[in-house]
Amino acid sequence: MGDKKKDGKARRKPRAREPLPPSIAPTEDAPRIKTPSGSFDLDDPILPEWVDREALSSDGYPYDKQIKDKLYEEELEQLQIELVKLQRHVGEAGLRIVLVFEGRDAAGKGGSIFALRQYLNPRSARVVALPKPSEVEQGQWYFQRYVAHLPTRGEMVMFDRSWYNRAGVEPVMGFCTPEQHRAFLEAVPAFEHLLIEQDIILLKFWLNIGQATQLKRFFERRHDPLKIWKLSPIDYKAMHKWDDYTRARDEMFTATHRPATPWSVVRANDKRRARLNIIRHVLSIIDYPGKDADVVRKPDPLILNDPSILAKA
Repeated sequence: MGDKKKDGKARRKPRAREPLPPSIAPTEDAPRIKTPSGSFDLDDPILPEWVDREALSSDGYPYDKQIKDKLYEEELEQLQIELVKLQRHVGEAGLRIVLVFEGRDAAGKGGSIFALRQYLNPRSARVVALPKPSEVEQGQWYFQRYVAHLPTRGEMVMFDRSWYNRAGVEPVMGFCTPEQHRAFLEAVPAFEHLLIEQDIILLKFWLNIGQATQLKRFFERRHDPLKIWKLSPIDYKAMHKWDDYTRARDEMFTATHRPATPWSVVRANDKRRARLNIIRHVLSIIDYPGKDADVVRKPDPLILNDPSILAKA
């Protein structure tokens, strides 16, 4: 029946997935990659047992079980009620809030944003997920197209990827020059300081996952007809660049983790536990009337902390 889980129960062998309809199946073959734990072929309809076994524990994840469904749903509902209270206060007080969500592909950025925004009024809680820059935007000041989406008074704006593209995907994939990358890392602290000086509340989240977690999520996208749209050619190319992304991430933290604009690193191998802690962090940072202290506890420091948490992996 396969190997054993930590609780002694037999682990089920992954089953082969059904082929996708030809009209939505990828037209190019995925590259086969090798890791210290084993090899991985994204097009193989059977998930390697080592990926399934290591997905949750990879990169030093501190829990050996995912949060239970009932507990997650109960806590999420209570936190979402608190978010509704927060949004009302944001509107009445004229606050401006920017939430930046960054992380590797398949880290869970979109799902975290959805959980946070699900019951908020979309007129004043916007999501910004910009496509690749146009020819005109490529000739502009780098930050210009992001500035256009900053909040007015009474708004919360969630960036599903942000100006930090130039700290990660662009240098790793060769979409910017080394000089442009260095210039960005030098400029971004001053840019973010300007936002803070304008009384914008800026919270930056890096969702961190292990390599086995990412491979399992890529597999789920590749072999699910309802998720295949999430898999892009960039994902294929990035599969060989895990270490390059790690170096770019660490360089980004060194240059841009400042006392006034700190990064919150979220261990996100368990997406749902990550979502709860992100919401808790947002609610704990901003005061608002009617805050329920029993619901809005401090985030779990084993899940959400500053970048030093990565050294403990």
